[in-house]
Amino acid sequence: MNRHPLISSGEKIFNLPNIITMGRIGFIPVLFFLLMDPGLTWSLVIAFCFVAAALTDLLDGYLARKYEIVTKMGQFLDPIADKLIVNTAMILMIPIGRIPAWAVAITIIRDIAVDGMRSIASGEGLVIDASSLGKKKTLCQTVAVTALIIHYPFLGIDAHAVGMVILYIALFFTVYSGLDYFIKFYHSTSWGRE
Repeated sequence: MNRHPLISSGEKIFNLPNIITMGRIGFIPVLFFLLMDPGLTWSLVIAFCFVAAALTDLLDGYLARKYEIVTKMGQFLDPIADKLIVNTAMILMIPIGRIPAWAVAITIIRDIAVDGMRSIASGEGLVIDASSLGKKKTLCQTVAVTALIIHYPFLGIDAHAVGMVILYIALFFTVYSGLDYFIKFYHSTSWGRE
């Protein structure tokens, strides 16, 4: 079966994958309900919405590839949307004591540093591809944040304890993948070739 693009030509900002990605960004205000330190029921609702938003990342990527509508706007927005959702959720859980501030700081500093390196490399005409380490980091972060949003014991499981264990695993991948990006950046630039 032949695949036909959903759009006829060029860059169109408002295609289906990009709209889904923008919808993911539009979900962020829902996370502000975390500041109310919700009980179990509302924590479950927010966690469900967070997971649903995270799953749209798979959907927009699938649609963009299947219908050949990968755009520069989509490539820019997609990782931004992921980081905005995860980092916003983490920041909002600091005041209500569901996540340590230092863990959030490490995550955000790493993201800014990696984005900076990739921008510099892009300015030199180089592309530093996302690694499998970064994907593992994102998966662990999503699971950890979901559990920490739930927070309360659920189905006999201490969601907060589970979330903290997975958060530490995510932090390992956060630091490790950050170092991996730095090494790739160093070797791909003129500094690493001197």
